[in-house]
Amino acid sequence: MSKLAINDGKPLRDAKAKPWPRWPVWNQKEEKGLLEVLRSGVWSYNGPKEMEFNKAFAKFIGTEYAISAANGTVSLQLALEACGVGLGDEVIVPGLTWQATAAAVLDVNAAAVLVDVSRDNWCINPAEVRKAITPRTKAIIPVHLYGCFADMDAIMAIARKHKLRVIEDCAHKHGGELKGKKAGSIGDVGSFSFQLSKLMTAGEGGALTTSDPELFEKLDALRNCGRRPENQESADKSAGLYGSEGDLIQSGNYRMTDFQAALLIESLKRLPQQNRIRGENAKYLNSLLAELPGIQPMKNNKTEVLGACYNFSFRYNKAKFKDLDVRKFREALSKELGCSVEASYEPLNACSLYTPHTKPPRYKLSKKYWHQIDPAAFELPVCNRIFTEESVCFHHTVLMGEKADMDLIARAIKKIYDNAEELL
Repeated sequence: MSKLAINDGKPLRDAKAKPWPRWPVWNQKEEKGLLEVLRSGVWSYNGPKEMEFNKAFAKFIGTEYAISAANGTVSLQLALEACGVGLGDEVIVPGLTWQATAAAVLDVNAAAVLVDVSRDNWCINPAEVRKAITPRTKAIIPVHLYGCFADMDAIMAIARKHKLRVIEDCAHKHGGELKGKKAGSIGDVGSFSFQLSKLMTAGEGGALTTSDPELFEKLDALRNCGRRPENQESADKSAGLYGSEGDLIQSGNYRMTDFQAALLIESLKRLPQQNRIRGENAKYLNSLLAELPGIQPMKNNKTEVLGACYNFSFRYNKAKFKDLDVRKFREALSKELGCSVEASYEPLNACSLYTPHTKPPRYKLSKKYWHQIDPAAFELPVCNRIFTEESVCFHHTVLMGEKADMDLIARAIKKIYDNAEELL
């Protein structure tokens, strides 16, 4: 008789009888806020809920300013534009990230330079950043991937030495804190996503954080059709920034709605407690995984405050599982637990969603540029190994349950280890 659920054995968890925590989380407070917006008639364009959220989010992150935007891709694009990045410039991006990190660079007509990541935390490798710098390099976009912080001390030191802008991609790190500073407050600009799966969500949406008043004025104008800030105190500070008094800046509409802001106000209130639960469970689960053969927990910075774990991930060594392919391992683990178990993002040099050459009308600016943005031109051996051989990822909802759920995950891995011959 088979013991593994993937071969019709009994799973360790019946997800129908005992479902995993659901996402998103909401209650009557969101309903109340949405109805307030509905009845007010002020549904967008610097509405009261949006202004309230911006103020609260800036205070939470520890920056002078926060600006809401349509989504996390747009926020990266606006950050690049505000930092003066454009045609002829290069931006260094990790090869293991959601495609939007690099796509935003293309959308300001700059070239995304893909570099490899560190094998132990899957974040951008500072040594590879140093090697990729050229006279055309204008910025670095470190991504705090899944549950790990990029090495911001090293990145900021490199940026200062070469006079580069740093735009933190914090789409996975809402509330993550390192050495007394939260993600989004360390670089020049922080970029956040509020897409449905994220640690904070309004279905869609994004935000930018900065403490640089000049960048704030540019960002605020860029997301609002080029209009200068309507707040007179803020506008007075920016007099002359764009030229003569009253000048605008060319841009489009990248605003979010007050409905989204109403959801985010409540989501932000819940975030610290949710991060605490996720962080404690992640720490406990990592302690269990460290005792299992063939499983290596991610290397987290020891000074990081618990929490802000978007996807719980670990590294798999098939040699310890009788050469069982990681894809089959993930499938077997999913069947035992009744939840989705996935690979990391695809490396950007072979990603089905990052294909600049499918858009020649927009990106074929010159032969040189066309060659620069060819993803296949970059070698990313560590990214490739992570994706094809090692990565195992759970959505953060698995960390929102009980300590017993973490024990169950470890038991499921051990069960597959003990019965790997069934799958060979």
